[in-house]
Amino acid sequence: MGFFELLLIAIVSLVVIGPERLPETVRTVSLWIGRLKRSLRETRSEIEKQIGADDIRRQLHNEDVMRNLEATKRDIEQSIDPERAHRIQQGYQAPVEAPDHAHSQPVTRDSEHATTDSEKS
Repeated sequence: MGFFELLLIAIVSLVVIGPERLPETVRTVSLWIGRLKRSLRETRSEIEKQIGADDIRRQLHNEDVMRNLEATKRDIEQSIDPERAHRIQQGYQAPVEAPDHAHSQPVTRDSEHATTDSEKS
């Protein structure tokens, strides 16, 4: 509202209500406006809480669905290939490959050190 609109409302209310009851009427109207603002603020905060609660509830539901999907996936993998599923659950570890020279000479171990068959001859 502009200044002239407020001035017009003040003049009309002074004429209609009268100068004796005007301060009391302004106080009453101010109290009602304050109560209305407070009520609207509480309603808005309650709605925001409900919306937040719905988001949390939805997120928890989605996490539960994802856990169920993962469990179903594991069950299917285990029924198809139990050995592969076991490796996946244990964490995949690549097999240790021996270096090329290890394939040419077999190694035997005695109590002190390792020797090859060619060293024994």
